[in-house]
Amino acid sequence: MSDFDYESHVISIPDYPEPGVIFKDITPLFDDPVCLVNLVDDISNHFMDQNITKVVGAEARGFLVGAPVAYKLGVGFVPARKPGKLPRETFSQTYSLEYGTDELDIHKDALGADDRVLIVDDLVATGGTAIATAKLVEQSGARVAGFSFILELCYLNPREMMAQDYDEEVFTLIKVK
Repeated sequence: MSDFDYESHVISIPDYPEPGVIFKDITPLFDDPVCLVNLVDDISNHFMDQNITKVVGAEARGFLVGAPVAYKLGVGFVPARKPGKLPRETFSQTYSLEYGTDELDIHKDALGADDRVLIVDDLVATGGTAIATAKLVEQSGARVAGFSFILELCYLNPREMMAQDYDEEVFTLIKVK
């Protein structure tokens, strides 16, 4: 991994979206071209020799990271979308949020049994979205090869949650303790 200082590009916003929460705004990572190149290269290079055949990214910010990583790896990109956004037959996975539930879908023909999938997203907090995405990959018959995120909120213990179902590698660029 490069020695690029990603953390200096993250802006902490206190009391957003509610009092007591410190929101980590990662959008400056995308508007700095040197930073963007480094983050795509660091994720891609980390997984370059792991026989990845597809990258799956969750709506919507997972698209911002996943598609360029797929391009760099020379593989296809599969979007995991919110319900009703995909026009063909889909697999669906519901998952828990802090308050309620959400759902992600992928096209049934997007992945196959020979695919080794890297799941990429911008941030992992509790691991719920990543686990739901991995379950979609499994529904398709493909295999999860690893997970990658720009930012990990370590104090919410996402790795412990993900490890209940998956022992594949979790690679992050920024760890918030």
